[in-house]
Amino acid sequence: MAIQDILALVALVFGLFFSLVGIVGLVRFPDVYCRIHASGKVATLGLVGLLATSALLQPETALKALALALFVVITSPVASHAIASAAYRQGVPINGDRDELAGQRTNLTN
Repeated sequence: MAIQDILALVALVFGLFFSLVGIVGLVRFPDVYCRIHASGKVATLGLVGLLATSALLQPETALKALALALFVVITSPVASHAIASAAYRQGVPINGDRDELAGQRTNLTN
């Protein structure tokens, strides 16, 4: 077994682990904000691990995989933040005792 295959296996296990943990979190977490956090991890870490596996096993796709990974790393946290911000502005309740944005809620529908 070549070192490239071992690295691909490690990247595959990394990607699958974060995908599995994120999906379990998506099902088990109590509120929308925690679920957004879990789905963000699936999109970022899980996909980057799978793209690294693809790049290692098929070197001709490495440049495309790198471009996709960079795109996901840049856009996924922004998308998660936008969804959470929209949920907060719509009044979706926070499951917890601390709301650091209380009193700062703005109505952007005017």
